[in-house]
Amino acid sequence: MKSIRIGTRNSALALWQAREVARHLQNNNYLTEIVPIVSSGDKNLTQPLYALGITGVFTRDLDIALLNDEIDIAVHSLKDVPTNLPENLEIISYLERDFPQDVLIRKESAKNKELHELKLATSSLRRRAFWLKNFPQAEFSDIRGNIQTRLQKLEEGDFDATILSLAGIKRMKMDIDYEMIPFLIPAPSQGVIAVAGHSDKTEINEIVRKFTNHTNTQICVEMERSFLNTLEGGCTAPIGAFAEIFEDQIRFKAALCSLDGKNAISTDENFIYNEEENFGKKFAKVVLENGGKELMAEIKNQI
Repeated sequence: MKSIRIGTRNSALALWQAREVARHLQNNNYLTEIVPIVSSGDKNLTQPLYALGITGVFTRDLDIALLNDEIDIAVHSLKDVPTNLPENLEIISYLERDFPQDVLIRKESAKNKELHELKLATSSLRRRAFWLKNFPQAEFSDIRGNIQTRLQKLEEGDFDATILSLAGIKRMKMDIDYEMIPFLIPAPSQGVIAVAGHSDKTEINEIVRKFTNHTNTQICVEMERSFLNTLEGGCTAPIGAFAEIFEDQIRFKAALCSLDGKNAISTDENFIYNEEENFGKKFAKVVLENGGKELMAEIKNQI
């Protein structure tokens, strides 16, 4: 077989993720070639994602490259991938999840401020809503870009702190102080690298699945993404979901929050897993039946 062409965004973190997939394949004697592609999401750093009006802003250009046979597989941060993929494309593997958490990073001048005093820079509706749920008077600024860009904007901007994914910080081996935020439920599938492929490329898909897929991670993130899909959240609604396996049990925590943080519908379940039941869909229906349907309509109307 000729070299497997691995498509990726061209940020430092995305390239690290692509090299991680390549490493798994190379360790099993497959040749790889990394093909960087500039995504639309990376080109527009002025508007928050929800204002761009589309889901999949970071994956669309890689989807097109897959469909045009310019690459064989595409590597993504799974939380960027819409729950409904274009026709003929599919997620073929999920690498083992490492760090799902969000963390708070302060500038030096705000080290001694209480959490409720912080002016926060984040463009994420989820992070804003869950923060407002706990600190209703909070002020926000928009911030976009890769980790390095955001940290630079933090030092230069008129705000005290920002929130980043811990996975990015750890993968980039960045030596910076951070604080855990226990009340902030991660985005569905946060901290997971996923590989997408074309459904016609069955041989390559099987190779990639065999050497990169982590079954327990797959079970958890498919549950989280099913929850998200059933709520019809896409990338725009403040939805958190996190599943974790403990021996034969799964704990599933999730919540839908209004944009102002005043109304939140949450679920926290422990159960024994079986592959016949769609637990993500089941728990999402409970949320919808307990006021989630009206809340989703309100959020969509406000956005």
